[in-house]
Amino acid sequence: MSARNLLWDAAKKCFAIGLIGITVRDRYVSIAAVRGASMSPSLNPLVDEASSSRRSISDDYVFVEKFCLEKYRFSHGDVVIFTSPTDHKERHIKRIIGLPGDWVGISHIDDVIRVPEGHCWVEGDNLASSFDSRSLGPIPLGLVRGRVTHVVWPPSRIGRVERKIGHQSVHSY
Repeated sequence: MSARNLLWDAAKKCFAIGLIGITVRDRYVSIAAVRGASMSPSLNPLVDEASSSRRSISDDYVFVEKFCLEKYRFSHGDVVIFTSPTDHKERHIKRIIGLPGDWVGISHIDDVIRVPEGHCWVEGDNLASSFDSRSLGPIPLGLVRGRVTHVVWPPSRIGRVERKIGHQSVHSY
């Protein structure tokens, strides 16, 4: 077998593996980096330093499953990754507080809003540093890119991301 045939076979295999990898990443699962403190303490937990400033030791990397997108199967407390409605290049990771038809209490303005059909209400676990539905409004479900299920990096934090319903009052009717 000539060197040319060997190179051609290797190129075809690399191309096929690349296509399979892209398909898996786009349709089934992916890994995403969590930046910032908006989901602390669930993701990127903050630590106190001697200088009394708070920061995360390192970014968490999370496993994102995309099977939930097929029929928009989400639950209260799910952590999801979504495309920002104001900038298509940005991705945010937040917790679902309200689903279509829910009434969600908005604490900073003492008001209640009904989540419209085809939308969800998301908030970060660390409300003090979270840019979420309190600023963006309800998020279209079509912008959700997947559900975060596990922390996969750093090794000391490997584990399941808990579904929890916390600080917000939600009523379904």
